[in-house]
Amino acid sequence: MTAEKLGAAFAALGLLLSCGRGGTGAAALSGAAPEPPAPTFASASAASGMVSSTASVSAAPVGLPPALGVLVQVDEPAMGTKLHFVAYTTDALSEEAIRTAMHHAAEEVRRVEGIMTTWRDDSELSAINRGAGKPVSVGPEAYEVIERSLWAGKISGGTFDITFHTMGGLWKFGDAEDAVPKAPDPREVTRLRKLVDYRLIKLDPKTRSVTIPEGRKIDLGGIAKGYAVDCASRVLSKAGLVNFLAQAGGDLYGAGKKPDGSHWVSGIQDPRGPDGAYFATIELENRAFSTAGDYARAYLVDGKRYHHIIDPRTGYPATASRSVTVWAPDAFVADAVDDGVFILGPKKGLELVESLDGVGAVIVDKDNKVWVSKRLEGKVKILRPPTDGL
Repeated sequence: MTAEKLGAAFAALGLLLSCGRGGTGAAALSGAAPEPPAPTFASASAASGMVSSTASVSAAPVGLPPALGVLVQVDEPAMGTKLHFVAYTTDALSEEAIRTAMHHAAEEVRRVEGIMTTWRDDSELSAINRGAGKPVSVGPEAYEVIERSLWAGKISGGTFDITFHTMGGLWKFGDAEDAVPKAPDPREVTRLRKLVDYRLIKLDPKTRSVTIPEGRKIDLGGIAKGYAVDCASRVLSKAGLVNFLAQAGGDLYGAGKKPDGSHWVSGIQDPRGPDGAYFATIELENRAFSTAGDYARAYLVDGKRYHHIIDPRTGYPATASRSVTVWAPDAFVADAVDDGVFILGPKKGLELVESLDGVGAVIVDKDNKVWVSKRLEGKVKILRPPTDGL
């Protein structure tokens, strides 16, 4: 099967996945005066050595007439980052109902987190890691996300690899960063890198079991947030919301349009600019995007940048890109692809993007050049060149 057909098949699968078994709820929209651009949120969760970075959302233009709806925004913590929901009241949906729906959506994200985190011993993912060397039966959601992860590994040539967690203790960024940051021992990088190979994971659909080899660990942090955003979006949709934004760190889904009929518009972070400074904007209408960048969790040593997006082929931070924003039909697909595109770089990365149905990308490469895929022509507005620097 071609990558394009695989992409289409998994996009269809994403609509059928059983997210939302946990929290559902009623909803309604409301809010305050037109808001300034929403704050940016940096992801703090590890993800097979790779994490999506910052996304910025501008939910409404200044001066939107109150008659078109009152703005409602809810922020809640989950998955090592901040959840951000945006919508407007309508005749059918009150502010109280919308806030209730958003709270249920946040609960849904935390439910998914409880299944797929490696930070809790009682999660299904921790059970898989403890049981390395033998089959471990899991629920349908964990199974399907792992299955999608293997698909992402295949189409990206192994640049996305959930067994990278085997090297998880070597590289320390964010809250785990050493007081004096330093690169790990090259001998340990070489030794553990040889253990990283997603192709060694075995899935049995009959028993819905996952087997990883002894001495390996997996982590879904590079894909689970996208899945969780889609689950949260389904909760909001079931509650009656048609037009809304749902965001978890660098993963975002925009449903419908704003009350004045214009598109949701999100900013793309300037990789070398301050937080909240973006060099481009992208339109969203029933679309998702996910951003991977080398700036959210990084340090400089001797004039060299070390960051959290590790190339499984080398065991060291990827060097082909500064940031990648992937635009896709749902957040699950966007999150599955962005790290691989980042590591592959603009030429091979755009080949991958163009092979997938309905997927586009904006790439800032290592030389600070901006690349925009064909599907995003006319949908992305470049405001200025990205800031240069280390």
